[in-house]
Amino acid sequence: MRMYDIIVKKRDGGELTKQEIDYFIDGYTKGDIPDYQAAAFTMAIYFQGMTQAETATLTQAMVNSGETIDLSAIKGHKVDKHSTGGVGDKVTFIVGPLVASVGVPVAKMSGRGLGHTGGTLDKLEAIKDLKIEMEKEQFIKNVNEHKLAVAGQTGNLAPADKKLYALRDVIGTVDSLPLIAGSIMSKKLASGADSIVLDVKTGSGAFMKTLEDSESLAREMVNIGNSLGRNTVAVISDMNQPLGFEVGNANEIREAAEILQGKKVEDLRNLSLELASHMTVLAEIFASYEEAYETLEQNLENGKAFEAFRSFIEAQNGDLSMVDDLTNLPTSSHHIEVTADQDGYIAEIDAESIGVAAMYLGAGRSTKDDLINHGVGITLKKKIGDAIKAGETLVVLHSDDENPDSSIEKVKQAYIISNEKVEAPRLIHKVIK
Repeated sequence: MRMYDIIVKKRDGGELTKQEIDYFIDGYTKGDIPDYQAAAFTMAIYFQGMTQAETATLTQAMVNSGETIDLSAIKGHKVDKHSTGGVGDKVTFIVGPLVASVGVPVAKMSGRGLGHTGGTLDKLEAIKDLKIEMEKEQFIKNVNEHKLAVAGQTGNLAPADKKLYALRDVIGTVDSLPLIAGSIMSKKLASGADSIVLDVKTGSGAFMKTLEDSESLAREMVNIGNSLGRNTVAVISDMNQPLGFEVGNANEIREAAEILQGKKVEDLRNLSLELASHMTVLAEIFASYEEAYETLEQNLENGKAFEAFRSFIEAQNGDLSMVDDLTNLPTSSHHIEVTADQDGYIAEIDAESIGVAAMYLGAGRSTKDDLINHGVGITLKKKIGDAIKAGETLVVLHSDDENPDSSIEKVKQAYIISNEKVEAPRLIHKVIK
């Protein structure tokens, strides 16, 4: 078998066999196939696409290229959640405890952020002493005893994907649907969950900007998961403005904890309940989505979800005083109000610009070596559809710099004010099974 023949076959629109795809992934991972041939191959995929069968085979080959996590020692049906990313997305800290509160195990491997806000692990580390690195035995023990653990990815998961993504990033083939879907799902499948719920974002703050593209990605990933033996559901949710009112690290933990204590932040609360309901139905704890939603909503009100959160934090050595008194979480030295220049209604908020403004403050990384400042961030005071008066506060910047001019400018660019009232965007666009 020659890589040249495989490239030509895909270039001409042919459907690749399992042997041909395995040959490429194995050879490229080992270094036997050079970058220039891998680049030609991914460019051929970019233009010709892949069938569902090809995409599933590619994903499984990437899973097989490295280690997989064996969670069989965890009792019960393990369900994982993955978000394609967004601004103010602190849903994991709500969904995990919610699902755990009804006895479904959530064993979550997460990463750090590179971009406008910190990743899941960065946000958790706003809680003093919380450990996100642990031995596998401790991780499994925590899930069995507390039904929830979140840890850094260990081992060599899907190394073919890591190598291939680095190549795609510099040759212009990142936004190939089968390659995106395969990349995401290879890591999820290698992480060992029995079922997967995907939160696929759409809008200005999402990787996929249009609903059509987001739906195509969601369907591709659901097809991969289901064809490879994992029940998979995708929820397409809106990211045309930040989720909730807080962007940053400590302040996102704070807002998530407040939701778990019963605070009504409508979009964040509703999306968390939506995702948690699908997860618990996949785990066969509830017979229907409606029954799941009702019970989980009760667990937000009666304190069970918050107790699951406390239990998870304590098991990972986190300082519970920061959870029990949220004012103990890190904060910044300056709190700067950015105000509106005119009367009207909030018509648009460019979520990505809000995220970049937070990164300028130190809430995210522009390079992988940047240090996260857990105490800085942004609190939104107005969202799409809200009325505003000139001089009224749009956002509060939490900064250690007295004059964060770049962030102020970015926030002002993000907000568009209209004379006409605008409806808030729909939160849940579609559910795909």
